[in-house]
Amino acid sequence: MTTGFFSSVDDVAERLAATGYLASPAVATTVFLADRLGKPLLVEGPAGVGKTELAKAVTEVAGARLVRLQCYEGVDESRALYEWNHAKQLLRITAGRGESWDETRTDIFGEEFLLPRPLLTAIRSEEPTVLLIDETDKADVEVEGLLLEVLSDFQITVPELGTITASRRPFTVLTSNASRELSEALRRRCLFLHIGFPEEGLERRIVRLKVPGLDSALAASVVRVVGALRAMELRKAPSVSETIDWARTLLALGADRLDERIVRETLGVLLKHQADIVKAAAELDLDTV
Repeated sequence: MTTGFFSSVDDVAERLAATGYLASPAVATTVFLADRLGKPLLVEGPAGVGKTELAKAVTEVAGARLVRLQCYEGVDESRALYEWNHAKQLLRITAGRGESWDETRTDIFGEEFLLPRPLLTAIRSEEPTVLLIDETDKADVEVEGLLLEVLSDFQITVPELGTITASRRPFTVLTSNASRELSEALRRRCLFLHIGFPEEGLERRIVRLKVPGLDSALAASVVRVVGALRAMELRKAPSVSETIDWARTLLALGADRLDERIVRETLGVLLKHQADIVKAAAELDLDTV
């Protein structure tokens, strides 16, 4: 079962570009295959390189509904799959005191009392849907077990109601910053895509697209300096989103070229740890960039 959002790899690249997402050939190809094969797409890479934005861009070009499960430590079945409206169930039990327990039990575990969470919402959706399972690596290992049935057969079993199977399979994107290793069982169910820092030419195009008022020469200088920073042993290298933020910062300051003063004064836009800022200020040589 396919989602049928795209007709070709070129179609992926062109339509994503129209939303402002410039996809490399590898990204466009993998997105097309995930769409054509109906497979979930596991996107791994550093924070800020466009993993979540890829899911949002696919949602926009497909005219689909975005259903997002934001993972974090402690997320559980009731937050990911579904839960029962206990307060409403209690009111129903109170109102039906003259009924037998069997009659009440059948009633309170019906659709009226079910609260669908992101995974069940996406499975039951009859409209084009993109399911984004964001930062999967931040969830506990046990949560991966909840995902296996969803990603294998796009179905969810609710013991009181039975198995609910997707009538229209959602385009599914899982993202990971690789803060922990995901299980092989989860990986087997997905196509894999690694998004790293873009090569210089692509990043220049991204900066010019996202910050259209920036001079092309200054955009090139920005990308070269960011590349030099990524080559250093920093606690956190600047991401693409931070490159864009820096370009917007320079534009807001009216800078027409990079010099040592403005770079030092704005390093906090690119780097988020004081030790990295100190290291960059000491080692960065604009004459060699």
